[in-house]
Amino acid sequence: MKKYIKYAKKYWYSFLLGPLFMVLEACGEFILPYINANLINIGAANNDMDYVIRQGIFMAFIAFLMLITGVLGANFSVRASTRLAAGIRKEVFQKIQTFSFTDIDEFSTGSLITRITNDITQVQNFAQTLLRGMFRSPVMLIGALIMSFVLNPSLAWAILIIVPILAIAIALIIKTASPRYTKMQQAIDELNNDVGETITNIKVIKSFVREEYEIKGFGLVNDDLVNKSTSALKVMLLMQPVSALAVNITTLAVVWISGRQIMVSDMELGTLTAFITYLSQILTALTFLANIVLQGTRAAASDKRISEVLDNVVELTDENGAHKDVQITKGDIEFRNVSFKYFKNNKDYVLSDINLRIKAGELIGIVGSTGSGKSTLVSLIPRLYDANEGEVLVDGYNVKDLSFGNLRDSIAMVLQKNTLFAGTIAENLRWGNENASDEEVKHAATVAQADAFVTGFPDGYETELGQGGVNLSGGQKQRLCIARALLKSPRIIILDDSTSAVDNATDASIRKAFREELPGVTKLIIAQRISSIMDADRILVLDEGRVAGFDTHDVLIKTCEEYQEIYYSQKDKED
Repeated sequence: MKKYIKYAKKYWYSFLLGPLFMVLEACGEFILPYINANLINIGAANNDMDYVIRQGIFMAFIAFLMLITGVLGANFSVRASTRLAAGIRKEVFQKIQTFSFTDIDEFSTGSLITRITNDITQVQNFAQTLLRGMFRSPVMLIGALIMSFVLNPSLAWAILIIVPILAIAIALIIKTASPRYTKMQQAIDELNNDVGETITNIKVIKSFVREEYEIKGFGLVNDDLVNKSTSALKVMLLMQPVSALAVNITTLAVVWISGRQIMVSDMELGTLTAFITYLSQILTALTFLANIVLQGTRAAASDKRISEVLDNVVELTDENGAHKDVQITKGDIEFRNVSFKYFKNNKDYVLSDINLRIKAGELIGIVGSTGSGKSTLVSLIPRLYDANEGEVLVDGYNVKDLSFGNLRDSIAMVLQKNTLFAGTIAENLRWGNENASDEEVKHAATVAQADAFVTGFPDGYETELGQGGVNLSGGQKQRLCIARALLKSPRIIILDDSTSAVDNATDASIRKAFREELPGVTKLIIAQRISSIMDADRILVLDEGRVAGFDTHDVLIKTCEEYQEIYYSQKDKED
């Protein structure tokens, strides 16, 4: 918990006042039975109503103070733990924002969601329980033990015998439960992954009529979570019966011993009543402490998973950039002997020995068979990944020497997956430039051939989109994503198969607008249809991660076998 101290310092008064008020409440817990014993032994035994009334008023006053301190203690504990969780959640979220694609792939989306929600909630619950009981329970335990010895030392020894036995039993329960909680959290990861994947791809599932298959798969994951949760929680359920058994055995022993003492007038009835109350308080405090430890065991498992995120070393950073202040002004791109593979242990490279130079303002088409490395190649330019070998340069600077902000602000990239967010169309487009005027938004949409369908909506640019833009067609989402990229006013724009869902006429209109509206911007267009890029300044042909050709259409159709194969196969289908 040391790494969370900074949040405790920020809200130190809540972390201080919560336990303080709980301790004050605990003091009342062991004072009341003693006063009650005197009320019975002195007031009731001697029929002294004045004494009974005075003591009764005093007990009511203490009970009222306990109510106030208990409420205040709980309130400050809740505030402290909630703010602690908020601070951790913010730090974890900020850390995730620094992750590269590789880091996200390593953890998985579902696992990161579990860690930032469920795992942090476990830490929050533990902190709240800790603040309410870490001082209150020991004070009650020690105070009740002291008062027990004050009332009757011989009976108090019976309690000291049962306490270590109960402590050993609880320790065994905690030791058994600890690893099971870790497995339970991993099962929650699997459930979140399954649910996230199913909901994201619900249209595909329905189109293939695979609902029953998904329901069956979810049932297996859900059952696994149930089994692992039951395995962990049923161990925790032993706490209550074990504690109850200890209380009952000790109570029987106390009643048997004290009964004989009362018969020979060595003990008064009020003393017995108070002693049984203290016995209950001692065992209750011990059980509460055990619950803190048990909850701490679960929180420790969650804390370990949170720490894995916070302590993850992000290799893809700009901290050591030698030219972090450089602004991209032209848009020249060069690959020098670049090779790349996604995992260091992989034998084969996705890209091998890539050498090419793209001049600022050129329109470059990129084609190749599936898996040839097209998307990987363009991902190296904004440093979504880093090349394992060689250099990627923009305006003559190695991208590793530039700041992420300056590099990525100069590059607009439309990925294969068209991602929109809940909100209006205008809000989504202004992701490219939050200060863009209405005229600039409309102009970008016009260039991307989106203005016509947007203005056709009743609310136009203020039309609300569902999460992920579910109320738009694939082609509409692609055009909005292109418009959003244009609003960045980039020096380099990359379209990763981003016009595949539009018709040929719209595709041609977008390319025409690109030439007319973005003459000085470097344009890289990955396309499946060669017809989409035939008029490009040059076309890059990739084959199994290597450059097979890089020239105009007229030259490639004569000299590049791979390009000829793609071109004629598509031409035959069109014919």
